[in-house]
Amino acid sequence: MEIVPEEAETVRLIYRMFMQGQTPYAIAKYLTDKGIPTPTGKEVWRHRTVENILSNEKYKGDARLQKCYTVDFLSKKRKENEGEVPQYYVEGSHEAIIEPAEWQLVQMEIQRRKNLGRSHSCCSPFSAKLKCGDCGEYFGSKVWHSNSKYKRTVWQCNAKFKGESKCATPHLYEQRIKELFLEAVGSLMEKREEIIGDCRAVMEMLADCSTIDSELESASSEMEVTAGLIQKLVDENATRRLDQHDYRRKYDGYVSRYIALESRTDSLKKEKKRKEIQYDIFSGFFAELSGTEKLPVDFDEKLFYRLVDYATVYADGRVVFTFRNGAQVETRI
Repeated sequence: MEIVPEEAETVRLIYRMFMQGQTPYAIAKYLTDKGIPTPTGKEVWRHRTVENILSNEKYKGDARLQKCYTVDFLSKKRKENEGEVPQYYVEGSHEAIIEPAEWQLVQMEIQRRKNLGRSHSCCSPFSAKLKCGDCGEYFGSKVWHSNSKYKRTVWQCNAKFKGESKCATPHLYEQRIKELFLEAVGSLMEKREEIIGDCRAVMEMLADCSTIDSELESASSEMEVTAGLIQKLVDENATRRLDQHDYRRKYDGYVSRYIALESRTDSLKKEKKRKEIQYDIFSGFFAELSGTEKLPVDFDEKLFYRLVDYATVYADGRVVFTFRNGAQVETRI
């Protein structure tokens, strides 16, 4: 694989715009309006193309082999691999366009937006990041005095005027949000070494999946044995005259056991995935905090995304930043 400089710059632009709060739809429209060709040379970008670029591990230098496979070597018909043949993941197989840490940050942001459970424009780094302390709704941006020199962007609760009694939380100017973030980071930096030590300990715990792996192996083996017992019972019933009441009792017992093991396996896999996601979150937080030795003077979008989970705005003027490691820092408007 070789990097094509012009196309690589487009990929970097897509990742940068996404982390600035843009949606795949907005990015696709921007690229189309700018006349930038798609990977296949077309003029019009689709949001699906942008989504594929954002989630493709090839851009961080890795490769997942056999995502698709050839069904018929004569017709050359190919099919998406849904477990029919093995897949192989190769790390560092080629030169990266996107830094692995940045790629992982984008995956976390993709998942965060999915977990919102509702549609949000995500047109800014602060989209779906500011919560109303009164009703729990997110803050949205509004432009005041758009046609004058006094034009300003403010953020206020999206549900402020929707209920019977409006939320008492105040609006925030965008510049002030940035200042409050820097204040919160300053408080965080005072306990920097202690927090880094705590993060390292949590990451070690999250990285240890030996107990889950052992349980998965045990459950898998028991499922295999149970499946064998079911098949043996079915075969025996087909060749011999068994008491059907006894047969059904045994069959239902084996099937119930298999379903329970299947459910347990699914739960263990989800728990392992949750730990992996949490590890990635702490890893990004740890890397950013470890690399920040001095208090930043200016607002940095990447730093904001890496460190902040969300911020809650209260009616009394408090803004509480909840960082990705769980730490909370209170600031005031």
